[in-house]
Amino acid sequence: MTSPLLDLPGAVGGDGVDAPVAAHYGSFNGEQRALEAGEGFVDLSHHEVLRIAGPDRLTWLHSLTTQHLTDLAPGVPTQALVLSPQGHVEHEMRGTDDGEALTVFTEPGRAGALAEFLERMKFMMRVEITDLTDELALTWRPATGHRLVPRAELTTFAEAAGPAAGTWAYEALRIARGEPRFGLDTDHRTIPNEVGWIGPAVHLDKGCYRGQETVARVHTLGRPPRRLTLLHLDGSENRLPAPGSEVRAGEKAVGTVGSSARHHELGPIALALLKRNTPVDAELMVDGVAAAQEVLVDPEVGLHVRPRLR
Repeated sequence: MTSPLLDLPGAVGGDGVDAPVAAHYGSFNGEQRALEAGEGFVDLSHHEVLRIAGPDRLTWLHSLTTQHLTDLAPGVPTQALVLSPQGHVEHEMRGTDDGEALTVFTEPGRAGALAEFLERMKFMMRVEITDLTDELALTWRPATGHRLVPRAELTTFAEAAGPAAGTWAYEALRIARGEPRFGLDTDHRTIPNEVGWIGPAVHLDKGCYRGQETVARVHTLGRPPRRLTLLHLDGSENRLPAPGSEVRAGEKAVGTVGSSARHHELGPIALALLKRNTPVDAELMVDGVAAAQEVLVDPEVGLHVRPRLR
């Protein structure tokens, strides 16, 4: 759904999954600085929205997802994952409960599959799932984070919340924080331990859920198969690597790059999933661009709770 804010002065449309909203409004470096100063907002209205209502919603979702939701208080933001039986991330959602319903947003194009999965798992539970993408638009402001506003009021919201910043600025700041984006920085093999989602999206002290065995085993014994890494790219190359580009250490392929951006202070940066045993000081090449690592997920994550074996 194309955003009406693409009609704002200077707006330049994005690409890929972010094509329906503005990549920038004339100065993505200036927009980054404004956001870091706590000013302005970002239009993320291409994300999709589901409303999960009914008296059983929180206990039901608690049993299906990685998050502890039975005691979720109204107004408290949460993030949850749905895993495969093998522990791979199949769905990711974020949202807030209002006491009557949990309203969540997903990446563009992901709500349909999530809603289909949830419908299959309803059984006799008193829950109702509604797609509200046509009614609610996702935005982001530095002080308040993500916020859903009525889609019909998006232009009015922009006039009050300005200055507008595009996804290039938003993505640069997100990547610099080391926050993975589902579907861009993850793939069909990703487990939560690899990308730093233990804690933010995975609650370790809750009952059983699908895929829990893998999460618990890796958390206890350590050494996930891969690790999320922040790459600092050679700024002399006037390009960013394409998502999915191979990361190499010498002649050896050691991973793939996900999202990338130009940060106003750090220069070109990217997130990559690397094989766990890749040395943290290894010099890397990504699509012909030299890259240095900044560790986000420790290769030995989990070893601090390794049981003492006799």
